[in-house]
Amino acid sequence: MAQGRKLVAGARRVAVLTGAGISAESGLATFRDSGGLWENHRVEDVATPQAFARDPVLVWEFYNARRRAGAQARPNPGHLALAALEQRKESVVIITQNVDGLHQKAGSTRVVELHGNIWRARCARCGRAAADLPVEVPFLSYCASCPGLLRPDIVWFGEALAPRDLEAAAAALQDCGLFMVVGTSAQVQPAASFAFAAVGRGVGVIEVNKEETPLSSLVSVSLRGEAGEVLPALLFV
Repeated sequence: MAQGRKLVAGARRVAVLTGAGISAESGLATFRDSGGLWENHRVEDVATPQAFARDPVLVWEFYNARRRAGAQARPNPGHLALAALEQRKESVVIITQNVDGLHQKAGSTRVVELHGNIWRARCARCGRAAADLPVEVPFLSYCASCPGLLRPDIVWFGEALAPRDLEAAAAALQDCGLFMVVGTSAQVQPAASFAFAAVGRGVGVIEVNKEETPLSSLVSVSLRGEAGEVLPALLFV
């Protein structure tokens, strides 16, 4: 912990990659949990373009359930500690694989959402964004500009990440003096490559995770524990 605190104190610009682990601490199920979403739904049924084309009602049922859970979820001390870090640093960029918006709820202002956001929707045909959606999105909602159906603004399996988000993440990685990896197994690409790139750049890299990952032996500091417990202590919050 002491070495991690030293790295935090010495960095002016920080980039943080977050994954499902930090959201799980706020009570949100993850696909990989034994009691989580993988068990309740096959991903092929709810999180691919083919699934939406086949059964948009089922897909929206799934995402409405996630939206209901997300509406009840609150940022945990890990989210809040990262948001508070902005007050003391020149730059803090959160690069998240999560889609729940909890970093924004906590007060983080620079968030790159690699996989989209469950609170947004867009037209499956023309791509136009839809605003002011209720928590419960009607199963068959149509675009205001064309006959296309609205779909969750999520990067589904088999889809490419938005170039603007990849560019923003790459810029944050290139600019930072400290890279943190929180609550992610460092196995999902291309996000996992960011951590290895930071190691390759020679900047300080801090990992916070409950379990050892392929990254653990390569980083400057690897801390075991819940993000909500480790981050407030690490970041002097």
